[in-house]
Amino acid sequence: MSPKIALVTVLYKSDDVLADFLKSLSIQHFRDFHLYLVDNSPNAGTDQLLQQLLEQYPIPFHTHLKNQGNVGVAAANNQGIEAGLSAGCSHTLLLNNDVFFNDTQLLEAIYQESTQQNRTIIVPKILYYGTNKIWMAGGILHVKRASTEHIGDLQEDEPAYNIAQFVSYAPTCFMLINNTVFRQVGLMRAEYFVYYDDTDFIYRASKSGYQVYYMPQIKIWHKVSAATGGTQSVFSIYYMARNRLFFVRKNYFGISFVIAICLSIIDNLRIARKCYNNSQWKALLRGLWHGLVK
Repeated sequence: MSPKIALVTVLYKSDDVLADFLKSLSIQHFRDFHLYLVDNSPNAGTDQLLQQLLEQYPIPFHTHLKNQGNVGVAAANNQGIEAGLSAGCSHTLLLNNDVFFNDTQLLEAIYQESTQQNRTIIVPKILYYGTNKIWMAGGILHVKRASTEHIGDLQEDEPAYNIAQFVSYAPTCFMLINNTVFRQVGLMRAEYFVYYDDTDFIYRASKSGYQVYYMPQIKIWHKVSAATGGTQSVFSIYYMARNRLFFVRKNYFGISFVIAICLSIIDNLRIARKCYNNSQWKALLRGLWHGLVK
């Protein structure tokens, strides 16, 4: 019989975070899952490390899919999603490997919420690793600006963030999705490479009537930006600027398109003016240009 959940995680120079990640999965009482490790930086060292860790932290089933190079997060996620669909899984859990959780009932709880309450897309409360500060307690898509916001970011966790609700946005750092959504909406758009692929997917899903459910009783910790160098790295600045404009070009029309393009450029320039150095400015301008013309 097919596993119920395909767990899809994208590896990119992820060796330092894999021990906590696999330990979190190995303690789960729910065992009806298959882990797809889609590797964008395969090497012999990672192969050896995975062999050692999977002996130490055994999980039911896993597949290590190796790409020739870095094809991006969106394309790699699609590989894992398609593998799970082909295997007959009913759900996909997209999750970063720089997350940690110690609740042994976590997978069972989120799966039961999906199947018993008919929640097609579910996200948990996510905290900054090693702290009690919120990274995300649900999210908001500001449609007019084509920008996103994490509810509660950098705030201490408190009862106000324990209210379950539907939200207009959430990142795919840890997101359970009923596979019927992919069959109707399609997969991630690979051209984003990284960033805004999740915004685009959730926007398309919402247009088809699906909602993101924030489930605060599920709690995980996130080692933020372990693979990209942080939000102020030239890598992140380039792709965030480029892909915000990609998102507008793919999804907006008429006056909404014009307003979102202008606000996206103004927002980026306002931030850059305050704190960017020369290399960050170059990354931003290149990203804006490519977002407009490519």
